[in-house]
Amino acid sequence: MSLESVIQTKIRLAMGRLRVLMLRYQVGLFWTKDGRPVKIGETGVSDLIGMVPHVVTQEDVGRTIGVFTVLETKQIRDSTDKARREQQGKFLRLVNRGGGLGAIVRSEEDAVEVVTEKWKSSLVRKFSA
Repeated sequence: MSLESVIQTKIRLAMGRLRVLMLRYQVGLFWTKDGRPVKIGETGVSDLIGMVPHVVTQEDVGRTIGVFTVLETKQIRDSTDKARREQQGKFLRLVNRGGGLGAIVRSEEDAVEVVTEKWKSSLVRKFSA
């Protein structure tokens, strides 16, 4: 298991404790038994995608909404090539401009900070089961 996989697993476990849905997004190419190529995913989409529960204030009708959330996981020493890094950055900017929450994270602590502080907020709540 790579260091990045270990980081992703720790982040997903931490997000679960916060009641944040976070899924691993796979990108790749594989071959069927009869030799046909099958491409999955879209290049540039973040490693982890999900939804942060957000309680809307009374002024906003008081309903709970989900905030689309993407986390691009990186090791401390990132070896991602320039073209791929640009595609990933473009996707993160797209999500943030659209009202979602997108960030690069290098640890479980970074991910927790993103969903509790970057979104700002006292509005992000820890939901119990």
